[in-house]
Amino acid sequence: MPTGLIDTHQHLILRDRFGYAWADAVPALAEGSFTPEDFDLAVAGFPVAGALYMEAGVDDPDYRAETRHIARWVRAGRYLGQIASCRPEEPGLSNWLDECASLGVAGFRRILHVMPDDLAQTEAFRIGLREIGRRGYTFDLCVRADQHDIAADLLRACPDQQFVLDHCGNPDIAADGFDAWSRSLSALAAFPHLAVKMSGISANARADQHTLEHLSSYLDRVFELFGADRVVWGSDWPVCNLGMGVSRWISVSLDYLSGLGAAEREAVAEANALRIYRLR
Repeated sequence: MPTGLIDTHQHLILRDRFGYAWADAVPALAEGSFTPEDFDLAVAGFPVAGALYMEAGVDDPDYRAETRHIARWVRAGRYLGQIASCRPEEPGLSNWLDECASLGVAGFRRILHVMPDDLAQTEAFRIGLREIGRRGYTFDLCVRADQHDIAADLLRACPDQQFVLDHCGNPDIAADGFDAWSRSLSALAAFPHLAVKMSGISANARADQHTLEHLSSYLDRVFELFGADRVVWGSDWPVCNLGMGVSRWISVSLDYLSGLGAAEREAVAEANALRIYRLR
């Protein structure tokens, strides 16, 4: 088994500081905060060796303040780095990238599945992505399975940008959407500058599907298409509470990784994250 997992997708919900309109409408996340100490309690006894903070979809007025706040924890060693929120389509992107150089930022994300599809198809958005890539940052793609064609267009338009596809490309497991997801994921995997994140899929599944037996066909397809050298792992805490919860997800992940060779396990658990996100 790997000596430890690097969590490339850990959120916080800090309601005393920021607004989270999306979470306020989700019963499992609607009340209270979800802090680093809460995460530590949830994963006690599991081999989580380090974490990369993932922006948590705070309300628009707060997204830069969130990054500045998390930077304190990066400097203190709580996080290996952070994936910050950005608006590639906006004129002020360069100034934001300049500031982020001192905030422990390893990459950026703009959550596309909650935005109109045509946003990512604008030239302004793509110009912004190319600037992010020129500065050596990754960009996490958070899209639904039915938006994979939009992701493919971005991959073609930004060949020098390292992308990471969140949550295995968000298969609609509850609706047994394997076939359509598998076909479109195959097209995405053909782009060598795309990695994929083993995270978040239990939130798309029914309670009776929260087993390795059921999820393994989706994970098998991810590894078949991308290979172990293009897969990173993430908890998606606390959003994973919509699914099987973080402790169960870690257990399922470790059980699945135990079926890989030693070098593949270490790559997925740690080495790929360090390389793709350029973490120290």
